[in-house]
Amino acid sequence: MSKYLYFPGCSAEATGKTYDMSARASCKRLGIDLIDLEDWNCCGSTSYFSIRELESFGVSARNLAIAERMGGMDVVATCNACYTILDKTNRYLADDRELYDIINEALAAAGLHYSGSVRVRHLLDVLVNDLGYEAIAEKVRRRLTKLRVACYYGCQLSRPYGVFDDEEFPVTMDRLMEAVGADPIFYPLKAKCCGGPMVFTNPSASYELCHELLKSAVDSGADLIVTACPLCEMALEAFQPQINRAYGTDYKMPVVFFTQLLGLALGASPRELGLDKQIVPADSVLAAIPA
Repeated sequence: MSKYLYFPGCSAEATGKTYDMSARASCKRLGIDLIDLEDWNCCGSTSYFSIRELESFGVSARNLAIAERMGGMDVVATCNACYTILDKTNRYLADDRELYDIINEALAAAGLHYSGSVRVRHLLDVLVNDLGYEAIAEKVRRRLTKLRVACYYGCQLSRPYGVFDDEEFPVTMDRLMEAVGADPIFYPLKAKCCGGPMVFTNPSASYELCHELLKSAVDSGADLIVTACPLCEMALEAFQPQINRAYGTDYKMPVVFFTQLLGLALGASPRELGLDKQIVPADSVLAAIPA
């Protein structure tokens, strides 16, 4: 069984709980052992990083130092922002000796040190590159035939570094959905920002971006949107009523995590994957999937 250190991130205990549930359930069925990172803390978050960069480096580096102390296995995140921030911290510490010394001086106050040996990964990367599409397809128990999905990556999964996918037009989630039998439709806005961080500070701007994403999915004939980011999922699903009022639309588009559809294909129950907790129900869509 392949082992990885798992960084759940703050949303996994709140708005992204179903992402955490389905990630654990899917990995268990694929023979992937997710070992929780001990005493983890917030990654530093995109918004905080933009305002207090040095402090964010310190907050993020603490997680990496703990991972190194736990044996230095790859750290796997599900949240796009967590993945990007942790990876960015890793890169900056490797490239900037002065920053490295400052951060380690701060870590020393907590009895920690980070030498830079940990690799930061996104779960999607682990699934498609360490396990592989064919190996996943072999474990499918319920093929998701007739399910037309719009794969939405968000703006932080492949940017800025493009570690395992194209920065502007990523394809790994599409191929994963194909491996479990679904039909990923052409979705040209797959890497466009949803405006999630602005949903409370500048809601009209966020609603406009989400409206574009929802309209594109509807126009492309998608049955549902599948995403890899808890903030994107919340913005696109939870705020559909507000978007409908603002634009005179009637969107009722289910938005789920890719791990939920993956888990369903692997034989997990909808309840185990949190599909019974959707704000926009996906029941009618998922009912078409062969038992």
